[in-house]
Amino acid sequence: MYLLEVFLCSKITQAIAGKVIATHHLAAHHLNSEHLTCHRLASKDQKAVDLDHLNHYQDVVTYLYFSYVLLDPKPMLRALDFKKLRRQVNISAKSWNIIKEKHPLKTLIGQDRALQAFEFGIGNKSRGFNIYVSGYPGSGKRAAINHFLEEKAKGEISPGDWCYVNNFKEAYYPKKLGLQKGGALVFKNEIAKLIEEAQIALLKAFDSKEYANKRQEIFDEFQQKEISLFQDIYQKASSNNFAISRTPIEIRVIPIDDAGNPISDKTFRKLSKKKQEKIIQTRDMLMMEFNALLRQNRELDKERKEAVIQLENDVALYAIESLLEELKGKYKKNHEVIEHLEDVKNDIIENLGEFLKVSNHKNRITSAPTHRFLEYEINIITDNSDTRGAPIVMELNPTYNNLFGKVEHESDMGTLLTNFTLIRGGALHRANGGYLIIPLRELLLNYFAWDGLKRALQNNEVVIEDASERFGFLSTKSLKPDPIPLNVKIILLGSPRLYYLLYNWDEDFKELFKVKAEFDVSMDYSVANAMDFASVIFKIQNENNLLPLDHKAISHLVEQSCRIAKDQNKISIRFGELSDILHEAHHYAQLESRNQITSDEIAKTIEAKYYRSNLIQEKIIDLIDRNTLMIELEGSKIGQINGISVLDLGDFMFGHPNKITVNVASGKDGLIDIERESKLGGRLHTKGVLILSGYLGEKYGQNKIISLFASLVFEQSYSEIEGDSASSAELYAILSSLSQLPIKQWIAVSGSVNQKGEIQPVGAINEKIEGFFEVCRHRGFNGKQGVMIPKGNMDHLMLKHEVVQAVEEGKFHVWAISTIDEGIELLTGIPAGKRLKNGSFSKNSVHYLVDKRIEALNKILSKSSNEKK
Repeated sequence: MYLLEVFLCSKITQAIAGKVIATHHLAAHHLNSEHLTCHRLASKDQKAVDLDHLNHYQDVVTYLYFSYVLLDPKPMLRALDFKKLRRQVNISAKSWNIIKEKHPLKTLIGQDRALQAFEFGIGNKSRGFNIYVSGYPGSGKRAAINHFLEEKAKGEISPGDWCYVNNFKEAYYPKKLGLQKGGALVFKNEIAKLIEEAQIALLKAFDSKEYANKRQEIFDEFQQKEISLFQDIYQKASSNNFAISRTPIEIRVIPIDDAGNPISDKTFRKLSKKKQEKIIQTRDMLMMEFNALLRQNRELDKERKEAVIQLENDVALYAIESLLEELKGKYKKNHEVIEHLEDVKNDIIENLGEFLKVSNHKNRITSAPTHRFLEYEINIITDNSDTRGAPIVMELNPTYNNLFGKVEHESDMGTLLTNFTLIRGGALHRANGGYLIIPLRELLLNYFAWDGLKRALQNNEVVIEDASERFGFLSTKSLKPDPIPLNVKIILLGSPRLYYLLYNWDEDFKELFKVKAEFDVSMDYSVANAMDFASVIFKIQNENNLLPLDHKAISHLVEQSCRIAKDQNKISIRFGELSDILHEAHHYAQLESRNQITSDEIAKTIEAKYYRSNLIQEKIIDLIDRNTLMIELEGSKIGQINGISVLDLGDFMFGHPNKITVNVASGKDGLIDIERESKLGGRLHTKGVLILSGYLGEKYGQNKIISLFASLVFEQSYSEIEGDSASSAELYAILSSLSQLPIKQWIAVSGSVNQKGEIQPVGAINEKIEGFFEVCRHRGFNGKQGVMIPKGNMDHLMLKHEVVQAVEEGKFHVWAISTIDEGIELLTGIPAGKRLKNGSFSKNSVHYLVDKRIEALNKILSKSSNEKK
C-alpha cells in the first residue's frame, strides 16, 4: 500500500511540475525535489518507507499545487534597485565655481554642538570649568580649537611676566616676582644696569680724596686714642726700669739697666733673691695692667672698624641711593620688587669688597656662573612682551618637566650644583593667564604628569620641584622656588572612551573638567552642508598648494565622504582622511601631467589604498577559489547557509562568507552553539544564539514543549567569533534543517534578529556585501547571486561603483528584508506561513513544516522514554 501511494504521489508531482514549470521555476524545483525523495524511498524495501515522511510529502504536493497553480501567489521579494545602493552626487561646474568664488570659507562645519560647548567653557572663568574636547582622530578638533582660541584670545588682556630672583636671606628658597607684560625683560636690564652703575659709583666714591681724608681722619683719631691709652703704662714701665715690647705674636715686659739695656739672664741670676722677686713682681704687675689696656685697645679697634664700616656704608649708600630711588619710584606699587631692591641694596653694602676688587665690571657679569654677581641676575620664567592677547600654548609632549618646569643642575668637579638662574619654566608658566591645550593620551602616558596637573588646578599654583622628590625618592639637593599663582584654562584633547573612563574612575576629573565639547565625525546630508563641505575642501586645497579639483572630482569626494560616514544621509567631516585622499590624488595628477585633479584621480586614489591593504582578503578569496575554504555558491542545501563575517585589520576592513551549518535530531539538549562550547564564541555572539531559543519558543512552543537537539557551527572557523550579525543566518539554517527545505547557497545573509523575528541593522554592511561580491566575481557570476541585508541598513549603503554596476547589469543582487518570514521565503521559495486561530500554521508553509517536525521529534523522544521505562 505504501509503495502504491508513493507511486501515485510521484505521478501527481510530475504532473503538477509540468504545469508549474512554465510559470514558476522555483515551485517546479521544490516539486521535483519532493518527487526525487519519494522515488528514492519507493526504490527501497517497503519497510524503509517512513509514514511521516510520506504524509509530509503529500502535504507539500497539495500545498504547492494550490499555491503555485490555483492561487497565483504573490511575487517573490524584489531586489533593490541599483540607484538605492549608493548616493549619487552631481555638483555642476557652475555650482563648483560659485562655491570657490562666493561661498564663505568655514574653518569648521557640522560641529555646532561642540563649538557651543567650547564657547561656554571659554567664557566661564569659574573654577573647575576646564574643557574636555572629545572626538575621534581626523574630526578636525585641534584645528578648530586653535582657530576658535585665536579669535577669542585676541580680545583678552595679555598676562604679566614672572621671574625668579635670589633670596639673599635663604638661597635655598628663590623668590618669585610678578611684573606687568614685558616688564621682566625690562627689569632684568634695569638690575644689570643698576649693578654696573653701582660699581662705577662705588669705585668713584671710594677712590675719591674726600673718602680717603675721612678714612684717614678715623685712623688718626683712633691712633691718637691708642697712644693716649698706652702712654701712662709705657712711662710707668720706664720709671721702674722696664721696657714693653709688642710684636704680632707676643707681648714682652723686659727689665732694663740704667743704661736702658735689657738685663740678661746671667746678670739677673747674679742679683740677690730679694731683687729678683721685686723685678718679677713688678713685671707681673705691668703685664697685668698692659693686658687690661690691650682689652681696652681691642674695643678701640672695634670702634675704629665700625667707624670705617659706617663710613663705607654711608659712602656706598650715598653712591647708590640715587640709583635705587629711581627704581623704587617706578615700582612703588609692587611690594615684592621694592623688597627685592632693598635686599639688593643691603647685599651690595654688605659685600662692598666684591665690587671694589675688579675694575672691569663687564667681565664680572659675563664670568662663570659661580661668580658672586650672579646673585643679582633676574631669571625670567615667562616673557609676554610679544604676546598679543591671551597666550595659547599647545604641549604635545606633556611630560612632568615640560608642564611644570624644572631646576637644572651643572656638574662641577663631579658634583651637581644649581642656583636660581637654572630654574626653567614649563608649559603651565607660558600659558598662565591664557589657554593650555594638552592631548590626554600623551598626558596619561607620562608618569606623575596627570596627578601634578590636578594638584596645580586644585591649588591654583604651579610648583617647580623634582618629581622624585615629590614622591619621596632620593634626589640631589635642589631648590624650592616660590609657587607661582596659576590662572589658566586647560583644554584636554581625547577620545570619548578616555573621557568616560576618567569620569567614572577619577573622582577629581568631573570636578576639574566640567565642560565637555564633543566633536562629531559626520553631519546630515543637505545641499547647504554639501556646499559647506566643498568650501572646506577648497580651503584644504589652497592651504596645501594642491592642484585644483574639477566639479566631477568634488562630486566624487562628497560621495566618498558619505561612504566614510557609512550612511547615504550623512557626510563625513573627518577631514584628515579626506585631506590624505586629496594629497594622493594630487600626486597621481602630477604623474599624468594634468593641470587639475579629476574624478579619475580620486577613483585611482581610493582603489590604490584598497589595493595596498587587501592582501589578506585576496588570500582568503584564493582559498575559497581552491575549495580549501569550502563555500558553495550554487544549488540549495538543507541546514546550510552562507553568513558573512568581517575581519578588521585596523587600516582595512573586509567581509568574507562563512558556511554555517545546523543539524537537528531528537533530544532534550536544545540549541547547542559549538562556538560557545569550544570557547570560540564571544559574549555578543552567545547572546545572539540565545535569542534564537527565545524565538523558537515563542513561535512554536505555545502549545507544546520543544524537545530537540540542534547543533550550530561556523564551519572552518578557528578563531573567536564575536557579534550577533549572523544570528538571522543561523536562524534560517535552523528553520531549514527543521523544515527540510533547502536554502539557496547563492544568497549570503547578514543581519541580527530579535526574539520577535524582526531583522535588526548591523555594522560594516558595505564591507560585507562587497566581500561576498568579490568571492562571486572570482568564481564567476551566475546572475542569481546576492546578499540579503536588513531593511534598516538601506540608508547605510554606499557600495563601490563596480558593485552598483553589477547590480544594474543583473549580475548581482541586494535584497532588503525586515522579518525572518521575508527572509525564509526568499531563501527557500516557500511562503513562511501565518499562525491560525487554532495555534497551528497555514498548511505546508515553512512554519507549518517546522512545527510538524518538532511534533515528530517530540513523539520520537516520548516513544524512546516509554521504551526505557
